Amino acid sequence: MPAEDQDPEDDLQEILRELLSGGAGVDPAKLAGAAGLPADPETMARLIAQIQGAMSGAADGINWQVATDQAKAVASRTSFTPTDQQRRDLDQAMHVASLWLDEATTVSALPEAPRIMTRVQWIEQTMPFWSQLAEPVATSIADALTGVLQEQAPEGLAGMMQNAGRLVRGVGGTLFAVQLGQVVGALSAEVISGGDVGIPLLEDRAAMLPQNLEAFGSGLDIPADQVALYLSVREMAHARLFRHARWLRMRLVTAITEFARGIRIDTDKVEELASSFDPSDPETLRQALVSGALIPPKTDAQQTALARLETMLALVEGWVDVVTAHATARLPKSDAIAETVRRRRAAGGPAESAFATLVGLELRPRRLREAAAMWQIVGDTLGPERRDELWSHPDLLPGSADIDDPEALVRRLQEPAASDDVDQALEDLLRDDGPDRPQE
Repeated sequence: MPAEDQDPEDDLQEILRELLSGGAGVDPAKLAGAAGLPADPETMARLIAQIQGAMSGAADGINWQVATDQAKAVASRTSFTPTDQQRRDLDQAMHVASLWLDEATTVSALPEAPRIMTRVQWIEQTMPFWSQLAEPVATSIADALTGVLQEQAPEGLAGMMQNAGRLVRGVGGTLFAVQLGQVVGALSAEVISGGDVGIPLLEDRAAMLPQNLEAFGSGLDIPADQVALYLSVREMAHARLFRHARWLRMRLVTAITEFARGIRIDTDKVEELASSFDPSDPETLRQALVSGALIPPKTDAQQTALARLETMLALVEGWVDVVTAHATARLPKSDAIAETVRRRRAAGGPAESAFATLVGLELRPRRLREAAAMWQIVGDTLGPERRDELWSHPDLLPGSADIDDPEALVRRLQEPAASDDVDQALEDLLRDDGPDRPQE
């Protein structure tokens, strides 16, 4: 039968038979079309090998190295190596940024110099965090696919699919890891620095990506050295905060992973999609997988957890905004750069939107302006030292009600009892801060 007359369902069964048998005769073009991936021979050959490896391996978990490899392949399409001059210019900008931050905050300087990273290096350093966030969703998708494919496999494959649950889980997990890799690879072209997405991907060390910094400034009518200096201040303020508040990263990571664990795949929609799937129209299936349609609406418990998480992220970003504005006040174009950053953050990039769809979690806090206004009022009224002191212990950190009414927070902090509470909390923290101290 000519290739153009081949039954699409026969194509699908042929691909599955080859994969299940461990054969090497899978047509990369057919698999690319079914998965909605670009028909790049090298990429597809790697994907086929990864799927077959997942199916033949003994491990029951998801191989996140697949995601790393896929992300690096995406990032490597536009290779970039900073020149010596670019490195010197950025090093100088970060040195000045550190001096300016010393005038704007009492949070101490970083012990290590910020890193200058390529996109591939950023992927290597941050993928463990991305995979940690995505694993609950990946597991749910793999479980749902296992059940549906075993129940609704075509008659010709029914015998082969019996006792193949573990293999199908491996395939589902691998395909999800490939998708995550594509998203993180694309995200590596959008982020400018280590803390650009608001969460502490690199713990307490600052990092800049000069390739993306250059792209950010290319469309602005602002001198490149001012852009580099402003964004260096932002990045270093973010890294300083997480080094100062050692408990903060763990609190954020815990909140994010708890939210992610609450995500479940809507198996009814998976079954409905499978029962109505037309092999001649694989785009419908692909769109359902990448649009987030299989993730049901958030539960009340998830909404509550998300509200707490957004408050914490808003407090972090709001503080960084206020400190950065103070530190860069002498920069002629600081207001223009700040507005560009705000617009970019509000809109989010395509890869960031794709991550939100894939995992069900948006990274941008909604109450950032209100949180920044609160930190500004506290700093103006009580001084930067008292403002920064509130990060010293989780019990001192303002909450959602304080963002709503910062004047009430200031009045409370001005009361003698509040001062005593702050001193006592700091004393307790210093007295009981050993490695065996229970997590808050």
